[in-house]
Amino acid sequence: MTTMTLETTASVRRLEELVDRLLAALLGGGPEPAPNLARTVHEARRLRQSGDLDRALAALAVVETRQATDGQLRWLYAEWLDIARRRFADGNALLYSPATGRAAVLTERNDGSLEAAAVLGMRWPVGKTVSRRSLRGLKPLSNHNNQKGGSAW
Repeated sequence: MTTMTLETTASVRRLEELVDRLLAALLGGGPEPAPNLARTVHEARRLRQSGDLDRALAALAVVETRQATDGQLRWLYAEWLDIARRRFADGNALLYSPATGRAAVLTERNDGSLEAAAVLGMRWPVGKTVSRRSLRGLKPLSNHNNQKGGSAW
């Protein structure tokens, strides 16, 4: 009895994709996976405790939040807000939080526009210049010094 093997282009393509993923996993190539939310929050806490507030904020800025639960988003926001308050405590920074798990710390530039100094869950890069007119719910970051967590929502 002989068997005949039919190879379709779809099956060959799937096999090639599988081999590529396997090699990437073994050799460390390929795109970086999105950071795990819990692991990243714990890393940001470690950085905060060591005094590296800028790196802690940068770590939280790249967390993928699309699959996160509301509870995880509130936890992430609370940690981010705590670090942001510590980092920008001496300035007149403003807080913009348009939705759960999305926020930015904005600082005023010499020309009156605002610049994103720290972001969470937003498409804005740090350094983006924005107009004050387009931002609803803009609040001084210092108002949140005595509040814990996501109470700004």
